[in-house]
Amino acid sequence: MINEEIRDREVRLIDEDGTQLGVVSSKDALNMAHEKDLDLVKIAPQANPPVCKIMNYSKYKFDQAKREKDARKKQKVMEVKEVRMTPNTEEHDLNTKVQSAVKFLKKGDKVKVSVRFRGRELSRTEIGKVVLDEFAERISEFGDIEKAPKMEGRSMVMFVAPKRQ
Repeated sequence: MINEEIRDREVRLIDEDGTQLGVVSSKDALNMAHEKDLDLVKIAPQANPPVCKIMNYSKYKFDQAKREKDARKKQKVMEVKEVRMTPNTEEHDLNTKVQSAVKFLKKGDKVKVSVRFRGRELSRTEIGKVVLDEFAERISEFGDIEKAPKMEGRSMVMFVAPKRQ
């Protein structure tokens, strides 16, 4: 709550530099804030009497938004990228998929590698395991296996995380 929104009869007032001015009526506190061309802001409404501070509220909100923006800028968002294959993926296609996965891992993203089985291929899931093991061997320099290959529906899935430095 700021300025005229404060309806309390008395408030404990803090000046802009942090000095306590004591308990004053909210009308006097509002007049003091207007004299300094600043805002009266209620900072502790649960206190008895409520605590209000004289401050430049718009500058405070701007600084707060700027801090939040900087915090978002500094955080690293890790995405999960997916590489899909079939049990009968050829050598050249496998190399292309490995290159894609390496590119994702170098960016710092996790990679979900899946081998999709169709029709009768589902009875030969060990072929998919061989393909995933070959894939894991080729990217072992850039990533670590986070979750070993396992069946999920009609696909065999493995998760690879970027290698820790």
